[in-house]
Amino acid sequence: MMTGLGRLIMWGTDQSPLIMGMLVATIVGLALSSPISSAALALMLDLSGTAAGAATIGCCAQMVGFAAAGFRENRFGGLAAVGIGTSKLQLSNIVKNPLILIPPTIAGLILAPIGIIGFGMVNNAAGAGMGTSGLVGQLMTLTVMGFHPSVFLAIALLHIVGPAVISLVVSEWMRKKGYIQFGDLTIQTGGMKHEKN
Repeated sequence: MMTGLGRLIMWGTDQSPLIMGMLVATIVGLALSSPISSAALALMLDLSGTAAGAATIGCCAQMVGFAAAGFRENRFGGLAAVGIGTSKLQLSNIVKNPLILIPPTIAGLILAPIGIIGFGMVNNAAGAGMGTSGLVGQLMTLTVMGFHPSVFLAIALLHIVGPAVISLVVSEWMRKKGYIQFGDLTIQTGGMKHEKN
């Protein structure tokens, strides 16, 4: 499976920046939220440059997107656990309702092309599959792009604020339409289950 995904990603890197950004962000981002290791995938393919930048945005979209979309259920504990820990905490919820993947995936689809075309976002293989986990994706982006105010701003917009806003807007719309119900994004942190207010 990793080989097949790798071939698809490598094909994507030869496409236009728009297609490449959308494809790489989606595949690596979904790998992050699945049992597959997105970090291993990025390292195996030795992703670099704009492909690594797109992958980072896709992974951030999954982590921050799930953290924002699930804030209603999980509050600050879940926000931290998913946002800077791992979106894999949502894996059992994804199995129950795969539609919860839509908000963060849309965020990655939108933001990755903007990031690589509009902001020139790049990264290295070590940061490409990490997202916001331990802020490794951000630290590697700074290492590659430099510690400049414009880079900090791009990271804030494309790795954190953008994914949070887009995912929250899409998930709230999906809640109103009944595609996502209260509890669909609940994770267990410290054995406590949050009740609806």
